[in-house]
Amino acid sequence: MSEKLVIVTGVPGSGKTTLIKEALKVLRAMGVDYHHVNYGDVMLEIIRSKKGEVDRDALREMPLAFYSRVQREAARRISRLARLKPVLVDTHCLVKKPEGYYPGLPRWVLEELKPESLILVEADPEEIGRRRTKDKSRRRARELTEEIAEHQQLNRAAAIAYAALSGASVLIVQNSDKGFKKAVDNIVSALR
Repeated sequence: MSEKLVIVTGVPGSGKTTLIKEALKVLRAMGVDYHHVNYGDVMLEIIRSKKGEVDRDALREMPLAFYSRVQREAARRISRLARLKPVLVDTHCLVKKPEGYYPGLPRWVLEELKPESLILVEADPEEIGRRRTKDKSRRRARELTEEIAEHQQLNRAAAIAYAALSGASVLIVQNSDKGFKKAVDNIVSALR
């Protein structure tokens, strides 16, 4: 029985998903295999089973009570996967909604997931802004550089709070456009 679960988080555009995919390729070549789970995809699957076709970016617009119930159910599903094979969860530390920030990993989610480690991916706010502009596949919120910097700062505080609640370690990985390979190496080292 595995029960190993690691959470990788970062603001939209930080490059976390791209980093995860590259790190998993390297790890597989080393004989280390993780199941990659995108938390939002699991939530979307649950919502679509209840409400039909829903746009992924509409998750941020869901009423909080419904969103929280779906968040909890997604945590249960992901936790069951970790019993079979190590799991790498791709998610957001905080969810920015029009009324403010909500925890992406509230207490009840952490209790279900029982993460071993949290990896927080960061990048220069200007780089993140450029990456978001280039990503035509998503309906990303336009944010000023200062807002992206604030979100990353709050992510750090949230990650430490999550670690205090769960006993998980926190690793911060810088993912600059020029330092991608180093960022991948840092994640691979943490997951071996």
